[in-house]
Amino acid sequence: MSSDVNLFHKYDVPAPRYTSYPTVPYWSDNPTTEQWLGFVRENMQKPSTTWSMYLHIPFCETLCTFCGCNTSITKNHDREEPYVGMLFKEWENYIAKVPELLSRPLSQFHLGGGTPTFLSAKNLDRLVGRFFADCKKSKDDEFEGAVEVDPRRTTEEQLSVLRQHGFNRISLGVQDFDPEVQRLVNRIQPYEMTKKITDTARRLGYESVNFDLIYGLPSQTEQKIRSMMEKTCELMPDRIALYSLAVVPWIKPAQKLFKDEDLPKGQEKRRLYEISRELLLKAGYIEIGMDHFSLPGEALAVAAREKRLHRNFMGYTDRRTDVLLGMGVSAISEAPECFHQNEKTLPVYEKRVSAGEVPTHRGHVLSSEDRRQREQILKFMTEGELELSEAQKQDAQTYLQEMMSDKLVVFDKNTMKMTELGKPFLRNACMVLDQRLRNQMPNTQVFSKSL
Repeated sequence: MSSDVNLFHKYDVPAPRYTSYPTVPYWSDNPTTEQWLGFVRENMQKPSTTWSMYLHIPFCETLCTFCGCNTSITKNHDREEPYVGMLFKEWENYIAKVPELLSRPLSQFHLGGGTPTFLSAKNLDRLVGRFFADCKKSKDDEFEGAVEVDPRRTTEEQLSVLRQHGFNRISLGVQDFDPEVQRLVNRIQPYEMTKKITDTARRLGYESVNFDLIYGLPSQTEQKIRSMMEKTCELMPDRIALYSLAVVPWIKPAQKLFKDEDLPKGQEKRRLYEISRELLLKAGYIEIGMDHFSLPGEALAVAAREKRLHRNFMGYTDRRTDVLLGMGVSAISEAPECFHQNEKTLPVYEKRVSAGEVPTHRGHVLSSEDRRQREQILKFMTEGELELSEAQKQDAQTYLQEMMSDKLVVFDKNTMKMTELGKPFLRNACMVLDQRLRNQMPNTQVFSKSL
């Protein structure tokens, strides 16, 4: 078997993260707005349908150079109220076409960005209050309200307002605690600031606190990553998303500011993950799928044990809904038959919403084969194993011959499984199920590297 160093050199190649299938670069059969609305309406008319809502708040006061999200950098808070008004208008455009949205129980409500806490407590109250006045929420013990926050831009008043509306989960952007790493990514955020928001959220009654952390940032070393994990374990968030830095300067030009010599690569970078994983497991966390960790009693770990873990554009989640309605500039929605993305530029989004439109930018209508492969990829990404047909098994054994030789993937009769050694290479193995990628490999780099 190859040495670990050779394994990482061999498999550190561009690969999708599989938060959707087909992956966004392979979306081809764009829906019309009426097609998309038809899919939403058809699903919402079914008595068994569950649904969730995601609102995208694009504003950030400063640009973090690692960020790959759709953001609008501004310190002008006069933009808050007009944008909230646009979200209301987009919602009105939806319910005029799909009134069933008002009567079906809302299972999840997520605020993401950007920086949702760019909005004042008053505007958060106004925003969330309007949607909850219109929507029929699920029972309290079945409802999840989640918000992504930047500790540098978050107050107790904001968190209190959201908690009063039933929000019970909070995700803190942390990335790293080291001052030099923070300087290089333009995100100065002292440990005490993160601790304060964590403590405040718990005191207010938030049931789950998540930290977003990144390995592979400029100037990160083994010593710094150990320190980061020790500080994280002092605060003991309920769940952790530990992402590899996605270096995509062709999408996010700000990453061109990173000096090549400052970025850990290959085995050096993967060692940062291994140290993090070792310390988190020692502290009592459970490894969930790819990139995620959870305390044993937290909802994500429970869902993994009960084999109902799900994966979507927000990563791993403890529940699956039939319809995810994304609103706001660039927001992505999904239904069993279709993906849908809103206009990605704010002026165009505002113009179309003001004209009474659902602001369709692009999407993908899934074929029956897409839907079959989507379910297989979801199962493999959440459980690390998948039963295949005889023909699929033979194809997979041919495609994954090297990964089998390296003891990263094994077959138990017709069941394909990732080994313990193979877990870091889940993205690579998943490509065997991605027929669109296999049929048409991209001729330019469109995915970040897998490790």
